[in-house]
Amino acid sequence: MLQIAEAAQLEDGTRHLAVEFVITLAEARERAPGMMRRLPQFVGRLFQVLMQMLLDVEDDPAWHTAETEDEDAGEGNNYGVAQECLDRLAIAIGGNAVVPIASELLPQYLSAPEWQKHHAALITLAQIAEGCAKVMLKNLEQVVSMILNGFQHPHPRVRWAAINAIGQLSTDLGPDLQVQYHQKVLPALANAMDDFQNPRVQAHAASAILNFSENCTPEILTPYLDGIVSKLLVLLQNGKQMVQEGALTALASVADSSQDHFKKYYDAVMPYLKAILMNATDKSNRMLRAKSMECISLVGMAVGKDKFRDDAKQVMEVLMALQGTPMETDDPITSYMLQAWARLCKCLGQDFLPYMHVVMPPLLQSAQLKPDVTITSAESDDEIESDDDSIETITLGDKRIGIRTSVLEEKATACNMLCCYADELKEGFFPWIDQVAPTLVPLLKFYFHEEVRRAAVAAMPELLRSAKLAVEKGQAPGRDESYVKQLSDFIIPALVEALHKEPETEMCSSMLDSLNECMQLSGCLLDENQVRAISDEIKNVIIASATRKRDRSERTKAEDFDADEGELLKEENEQEEEVFDQVGECLGTLIKTFKASFLPFFDELSVYVTPMLGKDKTAEERRIAICIFDDIAEQCRESALKYYDTYVPFLLEASNDDNSDVRQAAVYGLGVCAEFGGLTFRPLVGEALSKLNNVIRHPEAQHADNIMAYDNAVSALGKICQFHRDGIDAAQVIPAWLGCLPIKDDKIEAKVVHDQLCSMVERSDSQVLGPHSQYLPKIVSIFAEFCAMERSLQQMKQPPG
Repeated sequence: MLQIAEAAQLEDGTRHLAVEFVITLAEARERAPGMMRRLPQFVGRLFQVLMQMLLDVEDDPAWHTAETEDEDAGEGNNYGVAQECLDRLAIAIGGNAVVPIASELLPQYLSAPEWQKHHAALITLAQIAEGCAKVMLKNLEQVVSMILNGFQHPHPRVRWAAINAIGQLSTDLGPDLQVQYHQKVLPALANAMDDFQNPRVQAHAASAILNFSENCTPEILTPYLDGIVSKLLVLLQNGKQMVQEGALTALASVADSSQDHFKKYYDAVMPYLKAILMNATDKSNRMLRAKSMECISLVGMAVGKDKFRDDAKQVMEVLMALQGTPMETDDPITSYMLQAWARLCKCLGQDFLPYMHVVMPPLLQSAQLKPDVTITSAESDDEIESDDDSIETITLGDKRIGIRTSVLEEKATACNMLCCYADELKEGFFPWIDQVAPTLVPLLKFYFHEEVRRAAVAAMPELLRSAKLAVEKGQAPGRDESYVKQLSDFIIPALVEALHKEPETEMCSSMLDSLNECMQLSGCLLDENQVRAISDEIKNVIIASATRKRDRSERTKAEDFDADEGELLKEENEQEEEVFDQVGECLGTLIKTFKASFLPFFDELSVYVTPMLGKDKTAEERRIAICIFDDIAEQCRESALKYYDTYVPFLLEASNDDNSDVRQAAVYGLGVCAEFGGLTFRPLVGEALSKLNNVIRHPEAQHADNIMAYDNAVSALGKICQFHRDGIDAAQVIPAWLGCLPIKDDKIEAKVVHDQLCSMVERSDSQVLGPHSQYLPKIVSIFAEFCAMERSLQQMKQPPG
C-alpha cells in the first residue's frame, strides 16, 4: 500500500485509496490499539508521502484576488487529501510518534529554496496540532519561532500559511500559547494586517486574531487593544469584502474577549457596524451583513445594556424588517440573525420581551426543520450529490446515506437559541412553553446531529424553571401547580427514555445533569412510577459504564497496546467518572426530596453502589459512593442506621485516604453519623476521634489541597463533642477543638461550627469556657477573627465607589 502511495507515476485516485487504507488501519484503535505505532518506518514513510502531496499547489493569480470562490485556487488533487490525512493521522497515532518524524522533515522543507516547501511545512504544523497538542506544548518555543519566521517570507502564500498555522495553534495549543507568546504573536498579526498588496493575507490575519482572542483573558488582550481595534477599523473601510468580513469577525471576538474594556472603542466602532448592517443589502453582500449582525450583538453584550440601549433599538428595527423579508434557503443571514437576536436578549434581559412575538415564529420554524436525508443502496450507481459541500455521506451496512448539513446546523442553532431565551427570560418565557416543549422533547433522540440533542437536553430544566417561576409569581394566567406537574410528566420520562438509548458517553453526563436539575425543580411532584423508572435507569447507566470500562481494560491486553493508547484510555475513563459523578448528584437529589421513602429504591441500587467503595476503584468512584451514603445518613436519620454496619467502616478507612476529596467526603460523613447515629455510632467514637485527629494534626493539613478536608474534620470533631460528650475525655477533646477555630475555607461548615460555639457560650457550657473561664480569651479572639473575616467579605461584595 505504501509503495502504491509513493508511486508518483500512478493516478492520483489510486494513490489516495492506498493512503486511505493505511490511515484507516491507524484509526482502528478498538481493534488494534498501537499497531501502527509499532511500525515507525510506515508512519514515517506515510508522513513523507503526505507532505510531498502538499506540494501540489501553484501560484494561481485568482488566489490573489481574494474572492471567496477562489479560496482553493492553485490547489491540486493531492493537496486537499494530504491536508485531511495529516490531521487524521496525527489524531490516530498521537504526538509521541508523529512529532519526532515532523521534527526531522520540517527543517528540511523550511531550508529548501522552493516556496511550496515552506508552505507545505506550515500547513503540516497546522494540520497535526490537534493530534499532537500535548507533545507540541513541550516544544512550544521552537514551534512558534518556526511559524513566526514564515510571517517574513517573501511569498504571500507562505505568509498566509504561517498565519493559518498560528490561528490553528491558538485553538489547539491555547491558552498556553496566548499566555507565553502574546507579546510576539499579536504584533506579528497586527503587522500582517497592513499587507494591503495581499488582501487575502490581511483577511486571514484578522481571522487569526479571532482564534487567538477566543482563548485569551482580558488582561492579556487589553494592552494591544488600541492597535488592534484601530487596524480593524481601517480594514472595515477596505474595498475587499473578504477583508471586511475578516475584520468584522475579529472585532466581534476581540469585544467578546475583552468585555468591559471594549467600552472605550464603542463610539468609534458602532457607527461603522450599523452602516454595514443598513447598507449591505445586495445579494453579493449577504455574508458581510450577516457578520455585521454577529459583531453588533457581541459588542452589545460586551459593553452592556446601558451603553448599548440607544443603538439596540435601531438595530432591532433593522432586524425586524429583515425578519419579515422572504429569504432564500441558503441565505446565511437566517442563522446569524437567530444568534444575534439571542445575544440581544442576553444583553437587554427582560427589556427584550416586547420583541419575542417577532423572534419566536421563525425560530420555531427553524427548530422544526426536518433533516434532508437521501438514502440509496451502497452498490447503487445513483450518486448522491457528493460534489455538494453541504451534503455529508456515510455508509451504514448496505445503505449510503446523504444528509444536508446546512439544514441540521440551522436546526441546531435554533434549538440553542430557544434554550438561551428560556434561560435568560425565566418566567417571561412562559407564553412560549406550550409550543417549545413539544418541539424540543422529541429532539432528545435526534441522532442525526449531536448539537441538536445537546441543546434539547440543556433546555429541559430551563422550560420547567420558567413554568414553575411563572406559576409561583402569578404570571401564568389560569395555570397552577398542576400545569408544572403536567410539564414535568412530559419532560422527565422523555429524558429517562432518551438516556436509555443515548450512544455517547459525554451526552449521558449532560442528560443526567439535566435530569437532576429537572428533579430538583419537580421535587415531590414526581410520582412513585417515575422515581422507579429513574432508579432503574440509574442502575442501567452504572452497568453500561462498568461494561465500557471493562471493555477498555480488555484492550490493554492486546499485544500492540502501548503507553500512548494507555493515555487515551485514561481520558475515556475520566469521562466515565463524570457519568458516575452525575449519578451521585441524581441519587443525592432523590434522597433529599423523598428521604426515607426512597430507601426501598436505594436498597435495589446499593448492590451497584457498594462495590464503588473497593480499593480497586478510582478515588472519584470512592468519593461518590461515600457522598451517597453521607446524604442517606443526613436525610434519613434513624431509617439510615441499618446501613451503618456496611458503610461506616469505609468512612473510617477513607478518613485517612491519600486523596483529599475522598478524605473530605469521609470526615463529613463521620460528622453526620456523630449527629444522627446515636447509640449505633457510640462504639465507633474512639476510632473516629483517632482518624479525625490524624487529619487535623497532619503537618500539611492546612495546605490549599487539604484545607477543605481539615475544615470538615474540625466540624465533625465539634459534633462528637456536642452529641457524644459522655463517650469522650471532654476536658482534653474540647480545648483541642477550640484550638482549631475559626475555620474559614468551607463556608457551610464554618457556619455550623461557629453556630455551635455560640450556643455553647450562650448556655455557659463549663467545659467550653474551661476551669475559671480560662478559655474565654481564646473564644473572644475566635469571635473577633470571625467578625473581621465577615467584614472583609462584605467589603469585597460591595461595588467600588
